[in-house]
Amino acid sequence: MSTAASSVQRPRGRNETEEERADRMWGELIQEVRVAQMGVQILFGFLLTVVFTPTFSDLSDMDRRLYIVTVVIGAAATGALIGPVSLHRLVSGRRVKPQAVTWASRLTLVGLLLLLATMICALLLILRVATHDPYVPYIVAGVVIWYVLCWFVLPIWTRRRYTSQ
Repeated sequence: MSTAASSVQRPRGRNETEEERADRMWGELIQEVRVAQMGVQILFGFLLTVVFTPTFSDLSDMDRRLYIVTVVIGAAATGALIGPVSLHRLVSGRRVKPQAVTWASRLTLVGLLLLLATMICALLLILRVATHDPYVPYIVAGVVIWYVLCWFVLPIWTRRRYTSQ
């Protein structure tokens, strides 16, 4: 490739109006939320059944408290990840889609953070009950690091590395 051809700047991004961009971003966001919603709803459903098992009464006070915290955080995560659907339904047709996308994105990020906290607590509870191993906090810390790398560090690095935003 010649130096003249390599120095030509190609336009980046899409040539779309604010409304077209909001429509596209809304569709992408809803697809992303569907994946997270499925995970949090399955986890939350599982957590709700634990209290009805015969061995629940055998849990230590600490494990019961951890269970309660896990269920409450899971409920909050479920609310945050379902929130964009309610937001869209209540503002649909009001010509505020760009603002709705912004708020739905924020709710989704909060939901992901709460889902991370739910996963941490659930993993800690399960490993404490299953193994009684003193290394459980270290195992959980390793998994937390993995989640943070996959869910936040890699996306933020990619954003900074490949965009000017």
